[in-house]
Amino acid sequence: MMKRTLLLSFLWLFSIQLGWGQCAMCRTTLENNVSNGEAGIASTLNFGILYLFVTPYLLIGVVAYFWYKNSRKNASKKSLSSYN
Repeated sequence: MMKRTLLLSFLWLFSIQLGWGQCAMCRTTLENNVSNGEAGIASTLNFGILYLFVTPYLLIGVVAYFWYKNSRKNASKKSLSSYN
């Protein structure tokens, strides 16, 4: 269990470092394209940023919904078995 937690912590920290590196590259690309009059790439990149922003929250919401649904089902089964 401890090895798994340590591994997940390491991977999480490593992914943060990769994210910081990409941010400067995206900003530079946008600044160059917008200054040259090309707005198509900027709008596509903004859509990609929004997509990456919403996806984790959507996944967490779906998992939370099924967890809640499953816990309600187990609670109703438990209450029915206590009456018998």
